[in-house]
Amino acid sequence: MEPKKNPKSDVSRNSSIYFAVGLALMLAITYMSINYKTYDKSDIALDSLNLDDELEEEVPITEQIITPPPPPPPPPAAPEVIEVVEDEEEVEETVIESTETEMDTEIVEVEEVEVEEVEEDIEVPFSVIENVPVFPGCEKKKGNAAKKKCMSEKVAKFVNKKFNTELASDLGLPPGRKRIFVSFKIDKSGNIVGVGARGPHPGLEREAKRVISLLPKMKPGKQRGKSVIVPYSLPIVFQVQD
Repeated sequence: MEPKKNPKSDVSRNSSIYFAVGLALMLAITYMSINYKTYDKSDIALDSLNLDDELEEEVPITEQIITPPPPPPPPPAAPEVIEVVEDEEEVEETVIESTETEMDTEIVEVEEVEVEEVEEDIEVPFSVIENVPVFPGCEKKKGNAAKKKCMSEKVAKFVNKKFNTELASDLGLPPGRKRIFVSFKIDKSGNIVGVGARGPHPGLEREAKRVISLLPKMKPGKQRGKSVIVPYSLPIVFQVQD
């Protein structure tokens, strides 16, 4: 049996389209209703702007204070009465003579002034001096090095002979090796001066100074042909027995 309805008049065949269109319209209406804004007409005035309330400000009334002028300074003190005392003593005036000479004054010629050269006390170390001091008995040595060696040997031999080694036990020093550092200078005349000593006991220092002061006079050292002062130092070492 054939259906009596016309298939074109069937509404259900386009139902999905109608549903989608309706859903889109509902979403649009919902979005517009959410974002719709309303304003109170009484709070809005587009044609006028009232600034009177802001400009009305009370300005405080100020009063100019007139300060009085400062008082005038006090008058200067009256000067003390100065008594004029007559001079009883006569003061001689000093007459300054003129130092200018006249044309007719003879000029005295001054003889040449001789300036004496003052020799300086120059010290040259023993290790670098050009001509070493010569110890008695070292005159025949040739060369500066040989004379230096000869002097060192002579001084050491002299000290070993003259130094009192028994003094250490007399001073109550403990046994062991003792060392005394001695220094002196050979002046421009060859004499021994400026003797100094440093040791473990003042008694040993005095003995070392005594022995060095007994050194014989030497031929002075020379630097550039002139006699100079030559400093010299040596250690004195000895053993104190039990």
